[in-house]
Amino acid sequence: MNPCRLKSLRVSAALIAAMGAAPIAGAAAAPDTAAAPPSANEKLQVLRQEARRAHDAGDMARYVDDSRLLLEFLNGSPRGLLQLMNAAAAAGREADALNSFEEFVRMDQSDEATLSAKQFDAIRSTERYRAIHAAMAANDGKIAAAELFKFHGDPLIPEDIDYDSAAHRFYVTSVLKKQILSLDMSGREKVFAKAPDGWPMMAVKVDSPRRLLWATEVALEGYIFSPPADWGRSAVVIYDLDSGKLVQRLEGPPHSALGDMTLSASGDAIVADGDQGGVYRVGRVTRKIERLDDGAFISPQTPVALADGRHLLVPDYLRGIGILDLQSKQVTWLATQGRYALSGIDGLYVFGNTLLATQNGTSPERVIRFAMDASLTRVEGESIIERATPTLGDPTHGVVVGDRFYYIANSGWDSLDEHGNVQPGKTLPRAAVMRADLGRR
Repeated sequence: MNPCRLKSLRVSAALIAAMGAAPIAGAAAAPDTAAAPPSANEKLQVLRQEARRAHDAGDMARYVDDSRLLLEFLNGSPRGLLQLMNAAAAAGREADALNSFEEFVRMDQSDEATLSAKQFDAIRSTERYRAIHAAMAANDGKIAAAELFKFHGDPLIPEDIDYDSAAHRFYVTSVLKKQILSLDMSGREKVFAKAPDGWPMMAVKVDSPRRLLWATEVALEGYIFSPPADWGRSAVVIYDLDSGKLVQRLEGPPHSALGDMTLSASGDAIVADGDQGGVYRVGRVTRKIERLDDGAFISPQTPVALADGRHLLVPDYLRGIGILDLQSKQVTWLATQGRYALSGIDGLYVFGNTLLATQNGTSPERVIRFAMDASLTRVEGESIIERATPTLGDPTHGVVVGDRFYYIANSGWDSLDEHGNVQPGKTLPRAAVMRADLGRR
């Protein structure tokens, strides 16, 4: 998880730089082959252990090989590339290290803090490194293709946003207020509902035709937002959209963090557990919770239900975007093609043949549009909506309304420590909703 929110499982630059140099807290033992197949998280921990052991044993060739396996498991993610660069540099493989660095930069990434580590001293003075490093500077450049749509109040760590097309109102969840707020088109807010259990409100999805509002509340483990006795619990809650009355509360599986959510065409809720890695369906009619995946995800975020009714796009914070077949439970992964950073996605949305994503796990953070092929299985291009602006801060989720994309910016998560306290020297920023014109589908 990321230091600021349970659902992220963000791999920090410090961990990447030190991977293999120190024990990894909580690393799982190799799975028992006689038991159930290992989950993706268990596989990740084993891969990290193997890389650490090779490093500690001074087996640099094995360290590089293990780091390459980790990169493959992470589907070519930028953080995986930095780890492979680290291993190659430690092994004295200058060309291999620079190849990884070049690919990292080609993905529009930048991470000066990690690259300042001493293991890169040997390559830092080379002409090729300096050229790649100079190119990296452009990835920190400001891009602003959205305008401000303000809150009149202060939602205090807004997490998710959705829209009621019938009443022309937005709904936003607040982590610290533990409420769902209703906003009119001018940004004026009022309280729609309070969390039944007094836990942080996370996802919100509006079913306008059926006049229902679905939400999730999570007792974030280790955070001061909820009583310790409740840590590790989460629930899906359903409200009457017109009255705000609670219709039903459904407790999630033990130790789950049912956070991000979407609605299928039939009105079922598809919910991601960013802590334990599960993806669940909550039946609109049956109100039963069933698991849809077979353990391929580490930290799934906002799912997208595709029009064929059989597939979901599931952004995994560490592994990128997976295509989950609901019949076979098999997952295939969108290829980065050595060009596109698909990890670190918090919110994911479809607009015609494009995917819109809020990426608070990339460096730098950004809001981006990926051009896709007609089947939505291949990335063909990208355009950044916002990056490195005073308004962006730590973006979370968004919603498509007509031909515009509204998304939460400057949420304030990055001002909190790993327990939810405001970090020394920081204050909670004033959050905002940004609005970007998308043009025709």
